[in-house]
Amino acid sequence: MAAAVAGPDLRRVGFVGAGRMAEAIAQGLIRAGKVEAQHVLASAPTDRNLCHFRALGCQTTHSNQEVLHSCSLVFFATKPHILPVVLAEVAPVVTSEHILVSVAAGVSLSTLEELLPPTARVLRLSPNLPCVVQEGAMVMARGRHAGRSEAEFLQTLLEACGQCEEVPEAQVDIHTGLSGSGVAFVCTFSEALAEGAVKMGMPSGLAHRIAAQTLLGTAKMLLQKGQHPAQLRTDVCTPGGTTIYGLHALEQGGLRAATMNAVEAATCRAKELSRK
Repeated sequence: MAAAVAGPDLRRVGFVGAGRMAEAIAQGLIRAGKVEAQHVLASAPTDRNLCHFRALGCQTTHSNQEVLHSCSLVFFATKPHILPVVLAEVAPVVTSEHILVSVAAGVSLSTLEELLPPTARVLRLSPNLPCVVQEGAMVMARGRHAGRSEAEFLQTLLEACGQCEEVPEAQVDIHTGLSGSGVAFVCTFSEALAEGAVKMGMPSGLAHRIAAQTLLGTAKMLLQKGQHPAQLRTDVCTPGGTTIYGLHALEQGGLRAATMNAVEAATCRAKELSRK
């Protein structure tokens, strides 16, 4: 690997790629006080996305290598098809001090390691968009040369953005289907829930606020009580009451099977991307 360059600092966090997910992670870290905005450096080819980082008070550059020279922890958040070119560009300046984290969907650890110096410390992260409000659901997998200390460091840092768990790499694509794409699935259900209330006469704004709060409250109960969803669902149902009639309608509409199929389809697509 290249000799260590002067100046990398674990208090500085770098982003190569400045899209929505990079911004979400950066914003979560800054809001939680894990890193100061002026210690975040982001790179991108144009100012189109960098302006959002500058609005947060972060430093920006058009040089990917500058990010590696300035930061020891670097998130690669480019589009998957661009990442190989970017890694080839920065590989000459990667050192033993760097912790490199790929956020690119569908790019395996073996591919990352092939494109970087032989002993590069690489991890693969699958986040989701709620990181921006510090309620993300993330999983990460370690490469061959990333040890437990690197994983624990990254996990501690990213808990500022929500829940972060280490998993075998085989489960990363499943997480993409469940939680990465799942944000859109949940939004679709929330929208449908609210529209049902609108159909029955409730004002749209109020219906959407109540639907979102219902999802939030239910999620908190599941996480805080550690209950299986079936138990909480049973607690809400009373014999001959409103809820069991509504659940019957959902079963008739195939909600359960459609949701399982959606996760399966998104996971399969993630695996297809991994093979390309």
